[in-house]
Amino acid sequence: MPGMVERLPDATGAVRDLPVFGSESPMRKVTESVAFDHAWDRTRRDQVRELFDSMAAGWSESHDSPERTAALADGLARGGVNGTVVVELGAGSGLGTREIVSHFPGVIAVDLSMAMLSAAPPLAAMVCADGAELPFPDQSIDLLILVNMLLFPTEIARVLVADGGLLWVNTMGEETPIHLSSADVVAALPGQWRGVESRAGTGTWLAIHRDPETASPA
Repeated sequence: MPGMVERLPDATGAVRDLPVFGSESPMRKVTESVAFDHAWDRTRRDQVRELFDSMAAGWSESHDSPERTAALADGLARGGVNGTVVVELGAGSGLGTREIVSHFPGVIAVDLSMAMLSAAPPLAAMVCADGAELPFPDQSIDLLILVNMLLFPTEIARVLVADGGLLWVNTMGEETPIHLSSADVVAALPGQWRGVESRAGTGTWLAIHRDPETASPA
């Protein structure tokens, strides 16, 4: 068994009826192939970076709403996540960072796109890096937070402490272009994981912790 996830009641006002968008996006297949087939190379990395560089200027204005940020806030409140060394992967222009830093001091915000990071307010230490090759030592991070971010299972397993946690958020639920179900996230990650999931606003979230006995030696 890869793990067990308990379903919590939806937050008040959670939206389930969303227009079809992300499920038809080309990024959906990219997300699945990266997570399960390790289909990430220099060409794909550069394409994704260029895509988000091109959208950075107006990203915050077009994506900032209470409905979109509700899932992250709810996951932080009800997911049982904790830690001293907290890293946000795929931080983008900082829409999620502002919520994360209200819960944890000393957050590190990581993104592949320098243009996105340049558009973000100075709320956290910022690092421009590839999520598949993170500049952190083995077993050095307590908690990783991914909001609409590609999942790199091997690298996540490497940098997390043995009993480390992961908060996975899709701000538009199943219609987020970069989306994996909770079951797929748990299945893709090495080791055994347990946690909770729920829905808030227009989004979904999954908060899991690894069984330390199933962590590979550093």
